[in-house]
Amino acid sequence: MIVIPAIDLKDGKCVRLLQGRKDAVTTYSDDPASTARLWESCGAKLLHVVDLDGAFTGNQKNLEAVIKIREAVTIDIEVGGGIRDIKRTNSLIDIGINRVILGTVAVEKPSLVKEACDKYPGKILIGIDAKDGKVAVKGWVEVTTLDAKELAKEAEEKGAAGIIYTDISRDGMLTGPNIKAVEEMVKAVGIPVIASGGVSSIEDIKNLMNIKGLWGVITGKAIYSGMLDLKEAIKIVMGNT
Repeated sequence: MIVIPAIDLKDGKCVRLLQGRKDAVTTYSDDPASTARLWESCGAKLLHVVDLDGAFTGNQKNLEAVIKIREAVTIDIEVGGGIRDIKRTNSLIDIGINRVILGTVAVEKPSLVKEACDKYPGKILIGIDAKDGKVAVKGWVEVTTLDAKELAKEAEEKGAAGIIYTDISRDGMLTGPNIKAVEEMVKAVGIPVIASGGVSSIEDIKNLMNIKGLWGVITGKAIYSGMLDLKEAIKIVMGNT
């Protein structure tokens, strides 16, 4: 399992939202590129970058910040938020983004998932955000009746390289991840699953490490607030402590 720091972008700044609510914003940095360098220096091997404005509007608004992050670090970067057509996927791959995350379109335009997976094998991840097991879309504003595990299975069939699974009731709350839901998602598919939402401590990291087959965990608010030491977390998962 790897630990993946998150950089959430809003108006070109590095922020965190509480349970995805755009009215509950905490700004951590006006310079996302320097934040990216900081996490790389802590030993991160992958950065999780989300264009929050894009997630809410369906149009990428923070491409300039994404480009600056790409220029600032040498590690892999995955980007999501507002990627609703193949053109946007192309532009991100063209600027050197290693993996592109499709979220809302996986529900609303499943043919795009197949098209993107066929064009960029190994580079397309599906972001599944769920509340009580049901998929939420459009920056978590709408909760559908679609089962999260069923969507994950469909994504696997279309050739997705992995699933990023977020329990939105836990995200930004620092209440610990939903271990049972993550475990069920890992068992449901044969492709890598990355857990997101609720990580607040080294204890949470250790609990997630007990889930057999879990590929990675994303942490955001905990590392920005100082509740979780990213360097220490990475050392623990690498077995260096």
